[in-house]
Amino acid sequence: MTKSLHIVRHGKSSWDFEGISDIDRPLSPRGINNAYLMAKKLSDRKVVPDQFITSPANRALYTSIIFARILKFPYEKIKIDDRIYMGYTDDLIGLIRGQKPSLSHILIFGHNPAFTSLANHLMDHYLDNIPTAGMISLSYEIDSWEEVGRAKPVEDFFDYPKRYL
Repeated sequence: MTKSLHIVRHGKSSWDFEGISDIDRPLSPRGINNAYLMAKKLSDRKVVPDQFITSPANRALYTSIIFARILKFPYEKIKIDDRIYMGYTDDLIGLIRGQKPSLSHILIFGHNPAFTSLANHLMDHYLDNIPTAGMISLSYEIDSWEEVGRAKPVEDFFDYPKRYL
């Protein structure tokens, strides 16, 4: 059975607001535009998501909402998981491994450096950085999400906004 994991870093955040906490920082206009661009690119690849899981940070949550809009995923089914906000590789792998075997396509939305670390842990080759609104898509021939991190992906795809600008 094929399972696909899409690791999406949030769009560029705005630093225009003084005195707000990191978790509340919104997307910048460029971050919004790039999230729409990348969601459209994923839609063009005919991805039909089963689950969205996002960090509770405003910028990640809003990025997930943009992707949900483009991919026609119901907003009320977006799961917010605190483990992603301060995520460590082991926490993120545990989150992924805990998903139901019936799910085939999972998108997770969060932050660096954790997401670049996660991608490097799961792939055979090294990435310096997942840029804002960048995404790594990994395809596995596995029956259960429990195998992620043990089995290597049979295919991976790295995409990011500057490829199109």
